[in-house]
Amino acid sequence: MTDTDIRALYGLKYNPFLPALPPEALWMLPGVESFALRLKPMLAHGGFALITGEPGLGKSKTLQWIALQLNHMPDLLVGVMQRPQSQLADFYRELGELFSVPLTPLNRYGGFTSLRARWKAHCQSSLRRPVLLIDEAQETSAACLTELRLLQSACFDSESLLFTILCGDTRLPERFRSPELLPLGSRIRSRLQISPLSPEQLEDYLSFALAQAGHAQLMTPELIRTLAAHALNNLRVLNHMAAELLAAAAERNLPRIDEALFLELFSPQESKPRRARALKQSPNDHPQPIPEPIDNFPVKQRQALLGSNLAKG
Repeated sequence: MTDTDIRALYGLKYNPFLPALPPEALWMLPGVESFALRLKPMLAHGGFALITGEPGLGKSKTLQWIALQLNHMPDLLVGVMQRPQSQLADFYRELGELFSVPLTPLNRYGGFTSLRARWKAHCQSSLRRPVLLIDEAQETSAACLTELRLLQSACFDSESLLFTILCGDTRLPERFRSPELLPLGSRIRSRLQISPLSPEQLEDYLSFALAQAGHAQLMTPELIRTLAAHALNNLRVLNHMAAELLAAAAERNLPRIDEALFLELFSPQESKPRRARALKQSPNDHPQPIPEPIDNFPVKQRQALLGSNLAKG
């Protein structure tokens, strides 16, 4: 059954458990609102901000929500890097495309000065720094991160020409403790550490997701509590389980999803031990004689039994 069929069956505006969500379906994680308030002054001064946490906790969706808020601000230039794992030459090319600056790969100094001139012009016209968003920043090379730090620094590091928000897993803050990236790590002014969610917070997320999708009663309260308790405090795990339940319920044409389907899909199957098949012997069967070892035969008979090769040897 396709996603369109599932949405038509349950009257959903969209599938709330798939990654492609409309803006109104983005759930705000605890601490994100205060983090967003701390980012507003940085638009005027620039610098670095960091979002980090374990995989599956909602870092990318948080960065997506921040990007939506920034796009609503007039006269603000926002660039989203699509290939953070690029080497330095491609890193410059993508920066040039994001900020509409024609760059020549063979002229690194020309690209350096052109990008800075573009950012300075934007700062003077809008009184805000241009914004660069980098998701999966733990994949960005140390050379590119260092180049980015030098690119946006001006006036003996007293001024920043760019506001960069880095988003990555727990490997990223560990990298900032290395000697080559310590200068960048010490310049991060605002940080958001996303922690594993409690079952109560996951219940709130499920209720919000179902209500926004248009069917708040699709899951029973008992199932919502059960899902939240078995999701390992992880949003991605919760969404995967809920998506599987939704697809299975649609296949069975169930009007509502309850705990019975959860137990059917996710309960561990009891493995029965394999029993050795007993050999039953009928009364008419005669025991098979045990063959005599070949070493007990005479030499000529052994040669005949083993074949011509042994006879030749």
